[in-house]
Amino acid sequence: MDMKDTAINVLKILEESPRPVSGERIAEQLGITRSAVWKQVRELRRLGYGISSSRTEGYRLETKADRLLPYEIQKHLRTRVIGRQIRHFDSTASTSWIGKKLADETDPERLHGLVIIAEEQTGGVGRLGRAWVSPAGGIWITILLKPKIPLDHLFMITMAGSVAIARAIRKEYGISALIKWPNDIFIGDKKIAGLLLELTAEADTVHYALLGIGIDANISLTDLSPPLKDILTSLQAEVGHPVDRVALLARVLWEFELRYQQLEEGEYDSIIREWKSLSLTLDRRVAIKTINKTFVGEAIDIDEHGALIIRKDNGKVERVIAGDCFQL
Repeated sequence: MDMKDTAINVLKILEESPRPVSGERIAEQLGITRSAVWKQVRELRRLGYGISSSRTEGYRLETKADRLLPYEIQKHLRTRVIGRQIRHFDSTASTSWIGKKLADETDPERLHGLVIIAEEQTGGVGRLGRAWVSPAGGIWITILLKPKIPLDHLFMITMAGSVAIARAIRKEYGISALIKWPNDIFIGDKKIAGLLLELTAEADTVHYALLGIGIDANISLTDLSPPLKDILTSLQAEVGHPVDRVALLARVLWEFELRYQQLEEGEYDSIIREWKSLSLTLDRRVAIKTINKTFVGEAIDIDEHGALIIRKDNGKVERVIAGDCFQL
């Protein structure tokens, strides 16, 4: 839920003042009643802002909200398109479902770059319909796109997103985040983030694309079920303290826009090179499981269409378009 303009204006006054501000002064500045000021302060508190009040001094902003609110994100945002439209939800089944609904009701061209954010998802879905655990404290978003990219290169949107997340984590925290084919981000031997690209197309026309991103930011590992504790980590666990989710998300969106622009300009080789430089999978022995078979070998390359190239133990080379990849 977005903050209304009046609440934002009250917040701006409190942010800019080093001292408490009286309700009377805020009312005068905004041309509203003191009762209206109190209502906006109450709304800001509901959103998580710590605002103290004193009969003699007035209101003071003590702490910011620990939420991915559009107002806070756009203060950090350096993008031109991605994230300039934001929809925020406290809780929803899936940001992807909301994206589909919006795109079906509105011209996707007008929604290009829209970011849908949920503080938690109750029905998140990953690859192959698997559950995507999405508790409060993480970053759960869907980016709605109207791609102007050739059909045979649309898969590279996922590559651009993977590179963006890995680069953002590295630059913000100095942590060596790497990409595991096809769509996961790892720190060490544990997953920290994942992506899912969904396309709605007819014949050779793509109506819209939805890029789902999930990052385990301030997730407490003790709250996870035993199987997940062995395979997941969080930024909070890696750095030893909660991270600024707003700053991280703004960085991810900026890094993604830079690479999405490269895709629109046909600079595919630069994306592939960067992906390879951050790959956890290449030059490793892996097990591949597809719908039809399972085999092992060495991951030797990724081709211009995003397929993983495996040299099997018998010396034969196999191209894997989709499947699960397990490091050995």
